[in-house]
Amino acid sequence: MPAFRQVGEKQLPNPVLCMAWSPKRDLIALANTSGELLLHRLASFQRVWSLPPSEYTGKDITALAWRPDGKILAFSLGDTKQVVLCGVEKAEILHVFSIQSSVTCMHWMEVTEENSALTTFYNSEDESVLFLPKLPSLPKSYSTTSKIFSEEKSDEITNLLGEVRLNILVLGGDSGSVELYAYGMYKIATVTGISGTCRSLGLSSDLKSLSIITEVRSADNDPEICYCQLDTGLLSDCLPEVTRMARKFTHISTLLQYLHLSLTCMCEAWDDILMQMDHRLTKFVQEKNTSTQVHDEFLELLLWGQSSPELQALLMNQLTVKGLKKLGMSIESSYSSIQKLVISHLLSGSEALLYHLSEVKGMSLWKQKFEPLGLDSAAVEGAITAVGSFSLKANELLQVIDKSMKNFAAFFRWLYVAMLRMCEEHVPPELNKMTQKDIAFVSDFLSEHFSECYLFVQNKELFDRKGKYFNVERVGQYLKDEEEDLVSPPNTKGNQWLKFLQESTHLKESPLLFPSYPQKSLHFVKRMMEGVIEHCLQKPAEVIGKSIHQAVFLPLYTVPESSENTPRLFELPSLWNDKKAKIHNVVFSMPEISPSKLYLLRKATDPHRHIANSVMSIDLSHILDNVDDDNATVHSSYMYSCLDARFYDDEMLTIVLQEPEGENGRRILAQLPLASTLSCDTEFMWEPNKRLDQQTSAIPCQGIVLGNQWRELENMKAQFVAVNGIRKVACVLSANLRHIRVFEMDVEDEDDEGADSQNVTAEQDVLETTMSSQGQEEEEGATAKDQNEESRGHNAENKLESEESLELS
Repeated sequence: MPAFRQVGEKQLPNPVLCMAWSPKRDLIALANTSGELLLHRLASFQRVWSLPPSEYTGKDITALAWRPDGKILAFSLGDTKQVVLCGVEKAEILHVFSIQSSVTCMHWMEVTEENSALTTFYNSEDESVLFLPKLPSLPKSYSTTSKIFSEEKSDEITNLLGEVRLNILVLGGDSGSVELYAYGMYKIATVTGISGTCRSLGLSSDLKSLSIITEVRSADNDPEICYCQLDTGLLSDCLPEVTRMARKFTHISTLLQYLHLSLTCMCEAWDDILMQMDHRLTKFVQEKNTSTQVHDEFLELLLWGQSSPELQALLMNQLTVKGLKKLGMSIESSYSSIQKLVISHLLSGSEALLYHLSEVKGMSLWKQKFEPLGLDSAAVEGAITAVGSFSLKANELLQVIDKSMKNFAAFFRWLYVAMLRMCEEHVPPELNKMTQKDIAFVSDFLSEHFSECYLFVQNKELFDRKGKYFNVERVGQYLKDEEEDLVSPPNTKGNQWLKFLQESTHLKESPLLFPSYPQKSLHFVKRMMEGVIEHCLQKPAEVIGKSIHQAVFLPLYTVPESSENTPRLFELPSLWNDKKAKIHNVVFSMPEISPSKLYLLRKATDPHRHIANSVMSIDLSHILDNVDDDNATVHSSYMYSCLDARFYDDEMLTIVLQEPEGENGRRILAQLPLASTLSCDTEFMWEPNKRLDQQTSAIPCQGIVLGNQWRELENMKAQFVAVNGIRKVACVLSANLRHIRVFEMDVEDEDDEGADSQNVTAEQDVLETTMSSQGQEEEEGATAKDQNEESRGHNAENKLESEESLELS
């Protein structure tokens, strides 16, 4: 009886390109050729949710990686050159950033090193909550224009930070570049000059080195697989400082995303409601055929109580008394919403940005600790100044909103009374009184919104007919994402403070005063702030990247022609970091040289430390000998070849074996212990200027017998495997990339095998019934099936959050 059992099986409609197990829960993520991201549960391979491809992000998923805590899933897209961070609980896109080249592989690791400085930092991490208020959630009534963010995304944005312990997302590109992102958001290093295309990589948990498998073109133009080890000693030597700096910069990146969403909500509040009035008044201006100005006609109505027939027709037929009242309430509600967003979101986010940047400035002044990491106090000071300018512009917008609200309220109240009199209806006494200040407000409104210079509306068209123009309201110009200056900048004439600054030589150049940019919009100042902060964050990444250098480069073997069309993410070699022994392990095969052997390359995470048995091989030719199983005895004489191999843990490999094609090519899933192989004392002497496949005869070889740790994969052309030794699970994928089986690899209660097999059989019956009609089914049938799957996925999603604490325990 095998020590692992099948718990699920499924035929998928689209070929799978990537698959990765969650490090904390029994969940596996799959990406297929249609650009869809799927999350499945171990039990019966039930789908939890699916994330369809988006025009905003892209459709060509090239790599997957889980954050070490299992709460965030990262995936890269080749067509848009972007990396997306997705929340696992709700299939929600939380963060998107662009990269220079297409990502071919990624790895998300967590630092396990401990020291007193880090412990102190971990314990004091939450000090900011003592000084900063909690950022409020974005209004649920607005959804962002990109259509990919949920209503409560602001809460998820603040959760992007995750745990305090440093984790790093490593991205390998097709142009020999590698980028490291602390907490998956802040770039702490950019490494260039790596030969070939990155096919696999792994950063050691002690941050001393980075192992990379690359594919280069040999002198004969053949694909050649090489092993490269980069020395990342600066990250390891300055780990406490790197952690502090990265944590702060990740806070800053998160706050920038929060401000972006807040400003998007403000733009939507203005676009949806205020443009109603712009549309109606603009239409009136375009259809007007008299020689008088619109501004003059409203002034005549204000001063003499008389209006032209055209203006009266507009007010009574198009606008109506009821419509004017409704429009006035909408305008007031919109202004109020924008005002609240500025106060509670923009200003609160700006204060938090200033707090964290001020702490970063304090770090930069500790030159002994942080100067080697490229932290520049002048650049940080520039970022603080830019955030101050953004806060000033937000406060300026508040003043404009306050004035516009008074002008709009006075204008609508006066126009409402005028229309009631036109209808000869009763005017309430409280509205009939109009002070000189109210007349001034109405006059200001008319002069601001009916200009004799130009007409500027939301769709950026200019209307010019017989000298009659209409200007959009003043608040909207602050929310336009354009390079041009403001149409109606604030009037600073008579401002005593500005006059005092202009006359003062010393204060004019003082670094304590933030520039205000009175001619620019809020969007423009925000973009400028983001650019300055990006420059501040970029320099440490450049300095750390330049400190990383190549320590080891070993050419391994040439790629067989038969594997040219195989998805690169599934191909060997496979990397594994042994955290206890501090060793990089690489497992691979060379089928054209030694088809029945599996090779193991071991390198210390410290490039200066030597390992005696660095290269060894495992003979698979008699791997089932001496097994107490009649079926195994039949197969014991076969010469097995390894199709795929992944590290289950530090001392175990999970492998997929294939019998010779002449023997029906049976496939076997097996657990391969490495204890005897790792105990080999024979040292391999690597000859320089030669590939490893040119000196295989000198590699020490060990024979291994599996015992009962294997299982035949019947009725399946198995080819690839993904495992998680922590959760003790495996997923086997067929050669056509559509057929999947999942297994529990360490089953103690074998009495449940029969009942479990019955469950699997029942699941397979349902599977076959569902899939039989998939090939030629009509559109309605396909839609019904998708709805059924979505319903099951939604139910599973509801269970996911409630089961999290139990599974993590």
